Amino acid sequence: MDFTLSEEQLMIQQAARDFAQNELLPGVIERDDAQRFPTEEVKKMGDLGFLGMMVDPKYGGSGLDTMSYVIAMEELSKVDASSSVVVSVNNSLVCWGLETFGNEAQKEKYLTPLATGEMIGAFCLSEPEAGSDATSQKTTAIDKGDHYVLNGTKNWITNGNSAGVHLVIAQTDVEKGHKGINALIVEKGTPGFEIGPKENKLGIRGSDTHSLLFNDVKVPKENRIGEDGFGFKFAMKTLAGGRIGIAAQALGIAAGAYELARKYAKERKAFGTEIANHQAIAFKLADMHTQIAAARHLVYKAAWDKDQGNNYDLSGAMAKLYASQVAMETTVEAVQVHGGNGFVKDYHVERLMRDAKITQIYEGTSEIQKIVISRSILHN
Repeated sequence: MDFTLSEEQLMIQQAARDFAQNELLPGVIERDDAQRFPTEEVKKMGDLGFLGMMVDPKYGGSGLDTMSYVIAMEELSKVDASSSVVVSVNNSLVCWGLETFGNEAQKEKYLTPLATGEMIGAFCLSEPEAGSDATSQKTTAIDKGDHYVLNGTKNWITNGNSAGVHLVIAQTDVEKGHKGINALIVEKGTPGFEIGPKENKLGIRGSDTHSLLFNDVKVPKENRIGEDGFGFKFAMKTLAGGRIGIAAQALGIAAGAYELARKYAKERKAFGTEIANHQAIAFKLADMHTQIAAARHLVYKAAWDKDQGNNYDLSGAMAKLYASQVAMETTVEAVQVHGGNGFVKDYHVERLMRDAKITQIYEGTSEIQKIVISRSILHN
């Protein structure tokens, strides 16, 4: 196995690191406090190609591999997970889903502006009573011949208010169960489509998370992705790749917290020496470093599987499960290493700790990942 990054991947890593330090870091605490969406920063990420990294250049994308994408996600997430989740959703869920399963007309109309950052997208699956149980869709898309009439509510939608394009999963035929679900492209501003209030969240507070309300929204038939009844399969296949992006985000949050803790431990003095010289702190850093390295290998393996055309359901679920666990444990320990300062916003680690928690929840909870893993190892 060769874990050496190519020259191009190293350049992408450096570009993402520089952008995170120079563009994201200066205002990250203020955006978190104010729950302000990083509008200007997202525009700049679009200009640099971070919003369509894996999209074919003929649609305005960068044409890069999944490995390059997760490398960039890690570097951005070390500093600002609220910005990196925009990159993750736009790349993994929206652009990838459209490019892989959309028709040519849909790609030309929607994929190009999404890949270039002219607009961003949202993936709308979760509902008040259908989070982990994605088969229980209460949002309906009734077939009216040349269009669907969409009714229902979607919850916890990342980019909910900022997105120009929403991929909405809805039930067309209840009798068919999950085989009667469709995926529809819904544009912001369509009559009857309302944006609900912004959620007041524990972490990723700069990300705009909203409920979406659909009241007799007319969606043209040509906005359906794939054949009739393909919606549930579309959602599951898309989420499988999305988990790799969130695993990379979790990895970045952990790595960012570790780097801050190590730096602080080498500067802060107690009992006549830097605290890094005390075994209690040195061993914490050793555990962090080891766990992050293990998480990184799992994330890289999942990205490699996707790039090789292998089935990545298992490797993606393992990467997300473990990386999110490491993110939570590492950020808690980073706060501990900082002592009282760890509880203060200026030192960043308390924000990283708050941001880490969501990686165990969205795009499939840790419990759902264990279901995916156990099914794979027991039934194959």
